[in-house]
Amino acid sequence: MRVMVLGLVAASWGLGCGSDDTSDDGRGDASVADARDDATMDATAPPDATDAVDAAARPDASRRDAGELPALPDLPAEGCEGASLRVVPGAPEVRGPWAVGARTVSVGRLTAEVWYPASSAEGEAARYDLRAWLPPSQRDRITDDENPWQDCDCVRDAPIDAEHGPYPVVVFVHGTAAFRTQSLSILTHWASRGFVVVAADHPGLFLGDQLAVACPDTASGARDIPGDVAALLAALDAPSGELAFLDGRIERARTALAGHSAGGAVASMTSRAGVRAVIGLSSSQAASASEGLLGALFVGANQDRVVRYMQTVNAFGASPDPKWLLGIEGSGHLAPSDLCDLVNDDGEDLVAVAQRRNVCGAMFASFLFDCRDDHIDPEEARVVTRAITTAVLEQTLLCHDRADAIEAIPSRFEAVSELRGPGL
Repeated sequence: MRVMVLGLVAASWGLGCGSDDTSDDGRGDASVADARDDATMDATAPPDATDAVDAAARPDASRRDAGELPALPDLPAEGCEGASLRVVPGAPEVRGPWAVGARTVSVGRLTAEVWYPASSAEGEAARYDLRAWLPPSQRDRITDDENPWQDCDCVRDAPIDAEHGPYPVVVFVHGTAAFRTQSLSILTHWASRGFVVVAADHPGLFLGDQLAVACPDTASGARDIPGDVAALLAALDAPSGELAFLDGRIERARTALAGHSAGGAVASMTSRAGVRAVIGLSSSQAASASEGLLGALFVGANQDRVVRYMQTVNAFGASPDPKWLLGIEGSGHLAPSDLCDLVNDDGEDLVAVAQRRNVCGAMFASFLFDCRDDHIDPEEARVVTRAITTAVLEQTLLCHDRADAIEAIPSRFEAVSELRGPGL
């Protein structure tokens, strides 16, 4: 699995892992091209000296001593313009009060997943088959027993909570050679706190299409992140068909675009109607100025060997205010994802199984694998990501003042290397 997320074909066939080469107007720019060149470096090269982490000095836990934690009061059961919500824990990394529903939908050429606040936790838990993102010719090579299944703390096709809302929207774009559930625990966390989250498999970018280059398969389509995002937003403007359950339940005027690695190209799409916030995770794309933009957040890890942390810092620096930057100490490119610890019952990830089963393209795994034994526990990186992303989403989309919660993050989590932003 880890292979493919980093864009195993990226280094071997010249595809950009770290940034999208298409800006909102389709032209791109020099900064994106430079970032792409850096991102396609040999992933086997040793990290810079400044990236070195003293494993002996690394903290054993992500949270500091409970006695040091500042009090964070619960959020009121009201959002922007009197939206009816539920009382939500003040600590942004704590799961919210809603059960989470999950539905798989089709939007034009896209297969997308929607996670949303549900009215009931009863029903069948969603489970994702990672083989579905392999090229069709390769899926039968891995047996059910070998497969690293991805279990979701969400309920398949649960009814949406119609007693509350309308809910803000977050559209998430995965990275090169990844797929819509790559950051599942973070996306469902947002949904549990009152957001409707939509993530699609992007043709030309997702795992199966990237592997198709080395397999006897044809890609499902050309890469077009701006076009895909536009299609999703248009479908959410007037939900119908498989999205009809969202009709009257979402507030499209309060939308955030979030993306990992190449998916961070969404940071430049601030001119889209209703976009109030953008989030770039392990990304090098700066946010574009827009009258409606209420905030831009950038999260990077100091051991990232695909998109160097300084590239994320530069994207932050080139973005308009208000903006935030959070650095994660001792983790890598996949810090804001679930991919570093998705394994089967024998402890093998999908890449290890795929190599053993001779899945085409899997031989490139070791060159682009960015989950290392000297990294912090993946959950330490995710809990910090959940905290900062959730606080910024609540600030920009729910009209809550989360300045205190944001400011407290470095004092509450050992894995934070730095935090920059308004008043910090």
